[in-house]
Amino acid sequence: MVAGIIGATGYAGVELVRLLLSHPHVDKLVLSSVSFEGQNIQDVYPSLLGRLFGKTDGILRTADEVKTQADVIFTALPNGLAEEYADFCLKNGKKLIDLSADFRFNKDEATFKKWYKADWKFPETHAQSVYGLPEWNRDKIRQAKIVGNPGCYVTASTLALIPALKEKIVKTDSIIVDAKSGVTGAGRSATMTNQFCECGESFSAYKVGAHRHQPEIAKNCSVVAGKNVGIIFTPHLVPMSRGIFATIYAPLSDEFCEKIKGKSAEEASAFVRSIFEETYKDEPFVRVLKAGQAATTKTVRYSNFCDIQVYVVNDGKTLEITSVIDNMGKGSSSQAVQNMNLMFGFNETEAINFPSPAI
Repeated sequence: MVAGIIGATGYAGVELVRLLLSHPHVDKLVLSSVSFEGQNIQDVYPSLLGRLFGKTDGILRTADEVKTQADVIFTALPNGLAEEYADFCLKNGKKLIDLSADFRFNKDEATFKKWYKADWKFPETHAQSVYGLPEWNRDKIRQAKIVGNPGCYVTASTLALIPALKEKIVKTDSIIVDAKSGVTGAGRSATMTNQFCECGESFSAYKVGAHRHQPEIAKNCSVVAGKNVGIIFTPHLVPMSRGIFATIYAPLSDEFCEKIKGKSAEEASAFVRSIFEETYKDEPFVRVLKAGQAATTKTVRYSNFCDIQVYVVNDGKTLEITSVIDNMGKGSSSQAVQNMNLMFGFNETEAINFPSPAI
């Protein structure tokens, strides 16, 4: 199989290159980059020197060359640019996995337009797209021709909340998602935000009340709950290269409070943990941590895992959930490979089933 990456020199793109080079079912990689067209990706990222394994010569070609040669196309581009490639794939029997926000809202053009200030030029591509969170949409992804990879904050938050919403553990009017991201979440292009002197030795909230992942989190939660869910989402930038840490606070439902009445905080937390464990018992990449284990970005770094811990706090009135992923892994590129595996009938864990480095 030939895999193509359009936008191969961005952080998500080069992470895809790294993963697909070791994929046993990818025979050839074709790469494209507007910024470095005609150059070799090994010169842009010297870590790839001598490690292309004959799957690619490393030359960064035009997007047209990539789309005509590839069986599956990964678009790792700014928002608003993937539609034309999706249209080409539909018309030419190919498949596309988009890592931008273009296909995260399915048929809801109004919400996309409100938050991304762009119109859909190929509405038929959205009608045939599938939201790419495997733990939620696995069967649809297997049949899909176009998949929209979820956002990084969204992946961590949605996986953390699915069991609580599905089992009606929490109230849905006001759920707080307090989340932090490494600097790669801002992309590779230099800005005032991601310069070392601006973000090093610093910690800050940004886009408070206006971050584009908020409506995506709210949409997912509302679908799971079967009713509108109020989400208060605050993202923060932390001075590390990669990782997402989401801390979520949700008031426990009256019904669930009755179930845990008389239990200690530890007993109530264990009860909630057992529900999460049951939800994710067959999921290869979601780990519900044992009592006493803390979620840390270090334990998911460079991996496709999402680690979750739960606590009943505030005298049994509130559920606190911590959820960690690598924003370049489960929050982006390795989740895209997981989706590709499903779309082509490969082992779902192929090329992404490895732990984080110990140190």
